[in-house]
Amino acid sequence: MRLSTRGRYAVMAMVDLAARQQEAGANSRGERPVSLAELAQAQLLSLAYLEQLFGHLRRAGLVSSARGPGGGYRLARPAAETTIAQIVDAVDEPIRATRCEEGSPGCLAGRRCLTHELWTELGEQIRLFLGHVTLADVVEGRIIGRAMAPLGCGPAPEAAQVCRPLPG
Repeated sequence: MRLSTRGRYAVMAMVDLAARQQEAGANSRGERPVSLAELAQAQLLSLAYLEQLFGHLRRAGLVSSARGPGGGYRLARPAAETTIAQIVDAVDEPIRATRCEEGSPGCLAGRRCLTHELWTELGEQIRLFLGHVTLADVVEGRIIGRAMAPLGCGPAPEAAQVCRPLPG
């Protein structure tokens, strides 16, 4: 399962923007807008590509823009109120682990493969995880240990063990 480059790059740029704003606030310089040229250089991305991504992010209400000299972008709301899933959604990037096309009857000659539900559930778990992680969590390094074992499994099982529901 891979998140596309569009979703990854949007998240990386937003985390960079949030970190710069947090640093600016800590240094009492206020929240000056950050230019896309600065973000493009820091993230090694093309400016034109970032302009496309930030157009989507602005329309979704995740960033605000300031025009003119010294202009750029700011987070539209606090980093703790913006989830990674919102960023991925804003750039129109579905999180799907199946190989089926949206609206098609199936992935193998019009039929669903036997693993279809497995990949569908994996995609939903990714979406749930990203919906509970904020920009602030990433900037402040609060990610490690966030993944949890399924209900009824107790601590994360070892690779060779099979997790079974606990007896009720």
